[in-house]
Amino acid sequence: MTDDQPAPAPGEPAQGEPAPRAHRLVPRLTLPGCWGALLLACLSFTPSLLPRGGVLQGLVCGIGAAIGYGLGVIAAYVWRAFADRDARTPSRRSWLVLSVCAVVLFGVAFGLGQYWQHRIRELMGVTDYSALATVACPFVAVLVFLLLLLAGRGLRALYSRAADLLDRWIGRRAAQVVGWLLVAGLAWAAFSGLLLNGFVNASNEAFSLRDTETPEGVHQPTSSLRSGGPGSLVPWDSLGREGRAFTGKGPTAQEIGAFTHRTAQEPVRAYAGLETSDDTETRAARAVADLERAGGLERENLLVMTTTGSGWVDPAAVDSFEYLGNGDSASVAIQYSYLPSWMSYLVDQSKAREAGRDLFDAVYDKWSKLPQDQRPRLFVAGESLGSFGGETAFSGEYDLRNRTAGTVFAGPPNFNTLFREFSDHRDAGSPEIEPVYREGRTVRFTDDPATGLPPADRPWDGTRVLYLMHPSDPIVWWSPRLALSEPDWIGEKPGTDVLGAMVWIPFVTFWQVTADLPFSTGVPDGHGHTYKAAYVDAWNAVMRPDGFTAQDLDRLQNIVSPPPE
Repeated sequence: MTDDQPAPAPGEPAQGEPAPRAHRLVPRLTLPGCWGALLLACLSFTPSLLPRGGVLQGLVCGIGAAIGYGLGVIAAYVWRAFADRDARTPSRRSWLVLSVCAVVLFGVAFGLGQYWQHRIRELMGVTDYSALATVACPFVAVLVFLLLLLAGRGLRALYSRAADLLDRWIGRRAAQVVGWLLVAGLAWAAFSGLLLNGFVNASNEAFSLRDTETPEGVHQPTSSLRSGGPGSLVPWDSLGREGRAFTGKGPTAQEIGAFTHRTAQEPVRAYAGLETSDDTETRAARAVADLERAGGLERENLLVMTTTGSGWVDPAAVDSFEYLGNGDSASVAIQYSYLPSWMSYLVDQSKAREAGRDLFDAVYDKWSKLPQDQRPRLFVAGESLGSFGGETAFSGEYDLRNRTAGTVFAGPPNFNTLFREFSDHRDAGSPEIEPVYREGRTVRFTDDPATGLPPADRPWDGTRVLYLMHPSDPIVWWSPRLALSEPDWIGEKPGTDVLGAMVWIPFVTFWQVTADLPFSTGVPDGHGHTYKAAYVDAWNAVMRPDGFTAQDLDRLQNIVSPPPE
């Protein structure tokens, strides 16, 4: 006999007796639902890609428990349908068995979870730990579980009310189907139209105010080689916060010369912010016009940089490019959103696509009209959503090879079109965390360019396209498919900063990696979504400059990404 109905608590009426109306602090629970909640709650403590604090673990645990509860209820309903019987009231013994198992299993899972989190922190050199947050984990989990359960039951009550109303005009079965469709449609409309859009709009307003600020230590350029400086076609006030950081900072000719021990040039940096123009195409044209005004098309190396979110450019990416080019370089970028990277990642994909395509096309139009012997070497780069935007200007491997001198894409989101094409069609035997595409003739992948760019035994001639992707970067591996299908990268040998204990669990792994997303840059360099030091060896491999030793590259890494004090 399967128990799937709650036993009456002391003081409650027995089955069949009318129950007095009263407000309950805790909603009624079914036994199968509780078993499902317990199972997925315990499994939520298994490791994912990044270390999780107690509050975040509680959130993941609560969501997992709510999903498990729903699956348990559905499983019991399906079983009863096949067994052709009604629901039965579980005995007190059944609830006692559940209670004992819950204490034991949850305690074991909690302890193992703390051990795994300790191991992940060791792998990444993370020292932050809060005992108070760890203690708060179960309480956060219970709160999240109850809120989700109440939300689900609210939708069920709304469905029942809708079905009862529809039953007056149409058949009962039709009323039930239509009722579910109406409730599902209203729930989705409320989530996407009111909650999600309202949240995005409010965030956009808040971050647009922040965009008017200037970062500490950044000053308006006095050089005509920078947007916002003397003679610039783009006003300083229109650059936005990140645009002002981009053009107001960066290595000088003296600093570059001190590293290269040669006479260096002052790099050119061009940028256009959201306030520069209302549409992306015009904004790109303004940035390129300012690039041309500053003499950027006369330099040896030209970099088209697609930004992330609020217009941010990782300083290490451009600084490394300028140092290795001895300052004989120019960089151009535009802003397409006010939102920070992780939010843009979820809601601004179309803007990133448009910005990447329009900016490269505007640069390429000017570049292609130059005499061949006077053209700079044309490079492309982007990090995170910037790599997504950068890819959209190209149709595939041959297009990248024919129209650029080299490319560096760091932390590509899993939905990147070309990244997925190269990874999904990788050579047989190569792992997903470090795929080999067509023997590495143009496109290569690595988590650490200093240790090699497989396949090491194959030539890498002509244009070089390099993807940087850490095994622990949730931006690279997150996908809705994680909910119901196991990806190759989890079943393969784990990367150097991912625990071998990480396994794929339906629903659970999806929410774990989803929870990792906002914290992907909160880990030390070389892990998660932080690629600062890797840019030095990446650009050295792609640009192939002369005269730099391994010691020089190590020294440059300390310049562009100083070690923590």
